[in-house]
Amino acid sequence: MASPIPVKEKKLMEVKLGELPGSLLMQAFTSKGITGAFQRGYYGYYNKYINVKKGGVAGISMVLAAYVLFNYCCSYKELKHQQLRKYH
Repeated sequence: MASPIPVKEKKLMEVKLGELPGSLLMQAFTSKGITGAFQRGYYGYYNKYINVKKGGVAGISMVLAAYVLFNYCCSYKELKHQQLRKYH
């Protein structure tokens, strides 16, 4: 059953798994398109978690957790060689 909305106009979360390769190939991979995608993601995140009437620390803590995880992944190569050993 074909969907009435064209694949290009759907949001990423609304695209079915079979339509995913075609949807990704239709996206604009120019600098303007990538900048627009990051901007939409930022504003969506900001409006959902940060810019709320009764907000807590959840939105900022998610950003902090992502930052820590990203830095750990970047420095994993150096960290895996450092092993804690007893000197006795």
